[in-house]
Amino acid sequence: MLISWQCKKQTMVANSTTEAEYVAAANCCGLVLWIQNQMLDYGFNFMNTKIYIDNESTICIVKNLVFHSKTKHIEIRHHFIKDCYEKKLIQVIKIHTDYNVADLLIKAFDVSMFNFLATSIGLLNL
Repeated sequence: MLISWQCKKQTMVANSTTEAEYVAAANCCGLVLWIQNQMLDYGFNFMNTKIYIDNESTICIVKNLVFHSKTKHIEIRHHFIKDCYEKKLIQVIKIHTDYNVADLLIKAFDVSMFNFLATSIGLLNL
């Protein structure tokens, strides 16, 4: 399975966690489209790729095709994720925070939760 994992400081200031998650999801979508095109070169079709998001408000903004007044200040370039969702190039799926393995890279956990998430991604104790 091809996986691209990136943790990067955002270059913009967000007014809310929803906006920050939306921008991150749009950046993720761009990377997913790149991977989809790379896989097409090898004869594999991975359209309708799942993107897991742990913020329900962000998911609602992506899925609701009506332009929200609360998102009018977000740069236009980030809204292409809506188009990708509409064209079924991606799926956005809610993931509960307890199962979000990406948090393993950015948050501190107690030993049991760390071991659970590390096991979820196949990380082995050596």
